[in-house]
Amino acid sequence: MSSQEVGVRIDNEIDSLEDDLVTLLSELVSKQTITGHEKPGQDLILEVFEEMGLETDVWVPDLDALEDHEGFFRTSAYDEVGFEDRPNVAATLHGSGDGPTLSINSHMDVVPATPESEWTTSPWELRREGNRLYGRGSADMKGGLAAAVIAVKALQALGVELDGDLILQSTIEEEAGGTGGLLSALERGYVPDAALIPEPFDLPNVGIASAGVMYFEVSVPGESAHAAWGHEGVSSFLKSRLVADELVALNDRRQREIDFEPAYAADPALEGNETNINIGMVEAGDWPSTVPNETVFQGRVGWPPGESRSEIREQIEAAVVAATEQDEWLREHPPTVDWFGWNAAPHEVSTDAEIVQLAKAHAEEITGEPGEFVGGNASLDERFYQRYYDVPVVTAGPTGANLHGVDEYVTLDSLLTTSRTIARTIVDYCGTVDS
Repeated sequence: MSSQEVGVRIDNEIDSLEDDLVTLLSELVSKQTITGHEKPGQDLILEVFEEMGLETDVWVPDLDALEDHEGFFRTSAYDEVGFEDRPNVAATLHGSGDGPTLSINSHMDVVPATPESEWTTSPWELRREGNRLYGRGSADMKGGLAAAVIAVKALQALGVELDGDLILQSTIEEEAGGTGGLLSALERGYVPDAALIPEPFDLPNVGIASAGVMYFEVSVPGESAHAAWGHEGVSSFLKSRLVADELVALNDRRQREIDFEPAYAADPALEGNETNINIGMVEAGDWPSTVPNETVFQGRVGWPPGESRSEIREQIEAAVVAATEQDEWLREHPPTVDWFGWNAAPHEVSTDAEIVQLAKAHAEEITGEPGEFVGGNASLDERFYQRYYDVPVVTAGPTGANLHGVDEYVTLDSLLTTSRTIARTIVDYCGTVDS
């Protein structure tokens, strides 16, 4: 049977499973798996994997086994709830030969749906309007997980016997950094020859890069006084503006100088914004009539491949020093910089990698449209595969909108495209016994 005939059979089988795909996604969305509380969804997907006859593995991450890894950092979710009762799930479909192993990884966790009152309907009940399926996690990324399951079910229904092993994974805390999730899976021994992650990257576009992301905190000292005698004090808030101005200037310089085409290949508005420094939280003072004696702000710096984490830290810290040197008070009472939480390096995969070429070619054939190589403006779990285990990985997933926002949705036709792309890629990459 020709590869074209196999593709047609796969497409037809996936079409017949459309209702199953929507039902599975509905069940997944109903599980409120906010990062740190992934277990209800993991219990569900474990049942699905077992019903498919796959060899399953369930484990809770071990901090002691991870904390010395170069890519590890303690996530905010770990600091809040630890790893207890937060399992990862893997399922293996063993091949009948010695073909290469492919992993398809998805994350179970989602961000909060607050404010839920602004959603048209409950974020935890899948709502269908024409081609759109609304619900928290429908796009990011329970839709991709459901599409992967349906792809494998279609191959099973067609009696496709793979030459190499196929591993399906549902992991935790990607939204917080993924160290207890995909990194834990890799350290457990699930190191494939190639990997595919169906994040919502709008097939036929495929992702080949992710951004580095780090969080920082700057503490700026002042001297408190009653506001009526404010001249006797020093406002830490006003001094903090000097630091903020230097960080804004650094951000402007970086955005003028840094260019990474995949970051804006599918979204021209991102050109010139591939890197960014954001001050997201500010806290100062404890009373309206008191001059604040400390201002603390927390920020995020993101950047595409091309710079190391140490280089980024040096630039942020140099900007704070530059602000300090402008002001007599700050020279005598210098601000401090601390790094916490997210500490992720960027990654980039060669566009020539077989898994990248296969996914893109299949998606283009299915959609009849050309795709782009994209990525580099947000951090992804994909970095663990490429940076630390030299495993080529491609991001290939559906079309969605309002990710992390109100009325998040994914399109049904793109989920079907994702299933078809995944199924065809599995067959070509792992090979089949009779091929």
